[in-house]
Amino acid sequence: MSLGKAVRLALQEAAEPEKAETMRAYMKSDMPFLGVQAVPRRAALRRVFSGHRLETAPEWRRAVLALWREAEYREERYAAIELSGHHYYREFQTLYTVPMYEEMIVTGAWWDLVDELATHRMGGLLAAFPDTMRSMMLEWAHDADLWKRRTAILCQNRFKRRTDTALLYACIEPSLSDNDFFARKAIGWALREYAKTNPNEVIRYVRAKGISGLSRREALKNLPVT
Repeated sequence: MSLGKAVRLALQEAAEPEKAETMRAYMKSDMPFLGVQAVPRRAALRRVFSGHRLETAPEWRRAVLALWREAEYREERYAAIELSGHHYYREFQTLYTVPMYEEMIVTGAWWDLVDELATHRMGGLLAAFPDTMRSMMLEWAHDADLWKRRTAILCQNRFKRRTDTALLYACIEPSLSDNDFFARKAIGWALREYAKTNPNEVIRYVRAKGISGLSRREALKNLPVT
């Protein structure tokens, strides 16, 4: 049985169909859900992935994209994201994966699909290949596509003291005038994460910039300021 078929079968077996419509409504998803919650989904996928090892980076990328492109249910796209980050394939996380992640981000176009890719996959590539990825994230920060801009803003969310402050601000500032909820939320979230290690700088930046109320509230949520 192919990896894709095994994933679909495992998800169907773990599904609770009575929960599917509630999950779909919560996520405002056009794509239907099977009704597989996160914990059983991850357990099922671990079993499948351990029994269907992929030997080469091209084979792995093809498997991820096949799951993504052929998905009929949203959990199948979640499975593609999990396969893309599975520890078996850590050495395959190279610049060759960027087109795959870019396709997933642009076609996923919603926070539940994009944010994991932004903070873990693209963030991981930025840490590993800073020169190339820094230039790319600066380009994405100016892109017409909201989700590429959101990715550029969020890609350093796990960097803590390693955060490149200049890059963070350069990725935020093209979206400061954007009225879209997801752009504003991303700005606030990125600043809130950076505030965990550099709170005074975030307070300074928020006061200096005319950021939206939503972004400001998110950025300062855990700080003792008004």
